[in-house]
Amino acid sequence: MFVQDTQDQTLIKVLNPEELFNPAHDHIQGRQQAGEEEQPPENFPKSRLQFPSGEALPQCWTDPDYQLK
Repeated sequence: MFVQDTQDQTLIKVLNPEELFNPAHDHIQGRQQAGEEEQPPENFPKSRLQFPSGEALPQCWTDPDYQLK
């Protein structure tokens, strides 16, 4: 699965989708897709991520208290 960094528009390959779906995690492990060589894993804050189409991540993936609002 890929997401996009909102700051520099690069694609990020999500290494563990469960981290992305779980609202208790505020960071994910991923690999930036830059160039032909595979990049080392990095932590990315979910607050900087969106879908490659430009849509925001669902609130239920980013806010642990989304049901209380």
